[in-house]
Amino acid sequence: MGRHYRGDGRGRTVDGMTATLLPTSTPTSTPTSTSTIVELSGVTKSFGPITAVRDVDLIVGPGEVVALLGPNGAGKSTTIDILLGLTPPDRGRVALAGRTPAEAIASGSVGAMLQTGGLIRDLSVRELLTMVASLYPRPLPLDELFALTGVGEFADRRTHKLSGGQAQRTRFAMALVSDPDLLVLDEPTVAMDVKARQAFWRSMRAIGERSKTVVFATHYLEEADLYADRIVLLADGRVVADGPTTEIKARVGGRTIEATLPGADQGALRALPGVSGVEVRGDVVTLACPDSDAALRELLVRYPEARDVEVHGAGLEEAFLQLTDDSEEER
Repeated sequence: MGRHYRGDGRGRTVDGMTATLLPTSTPTSTPTSTSTIVELSGVTKSFGPITAVRDVDLIVGPGEVVALLGPNGAGKSTTIDILLGLTPPDRGRVALAGRTPAEAIASGSVGAMLQTGGLIRDLSVRELLTMVASLYPRPLPLDELFALTGVGEFADRRTHKLSGGQAQRTRFAMALVSDPDLLVLDEPTVAMDVKARQAFWRSMRAIGERSKTVVFATHYLEEADLYADRIVLLADGRVVADGPTTEIKARVGGRTIEATLPGADQGALRALPGVSGVEVRGDVVTLACPDSDAALRELLVRYPEARDVEVHGAGLEEAFLQLTDDSEEER
């Protein structure tokens, strides 16, 4: 996360450090519903002439892991800021487990990791986490927090001497220190190398076993594909797709046939029934197929020498590109 904010719903920076949202008071009301953890209804936000979020509806249930995807400028970070009460919507309703964002944050039930800001200098990671833990009524024990996040490896290092990946893991530990029911993460693995990203998601799997609800925004499509139960795809501030990964992929339709076929003639392959596109790289041909069954039958009849034949469904990247492109065309 990027900054420390007090839970007053107005997004005021308190001390410039990065951590979870700070509680300052006890909730003034009790939750009205426990069947949903996150509820955004008709949320819209504009900045001058630019509408960043347009009539967004989002319901997240207990224990779900939801990925927010979208191109730059799609409205992901603004949606997260609204969800956390850091940016008030122009219109629409926001509730976290039936409370206002300020009330949910004050209770310690929300942990957040934002993109911007920095860690307090000249403290060790251990000292920083100890200080933040003291702000909550029921924080995770430090040993348990270290084990979950992997920060124990550098707990005695000063914050200004951390690598980018270590700083991100420290921010993650600070988001988790209150033992929240809801974790909100904005680009959590930025600045992490491959090894650190893998370690982070191992931590997330362990946290998932505790039935936490997680909403995270990412540019890494493979992360969403591997770890999210559900994907919410934003484009131009709107939700253009919402569902399990398999459902999002299925919306694109079509399949790809890949085969080893030396000396293949592209024109002849393009004429096969059910084929809409052909790519040849050396001896490997890739066929884009609206009707893969018809294409595969004819391919094997005409080219019995074809080998290493594989049929693939549309990937998340293809779905992402097509659905966001379709949204732009509708504007």
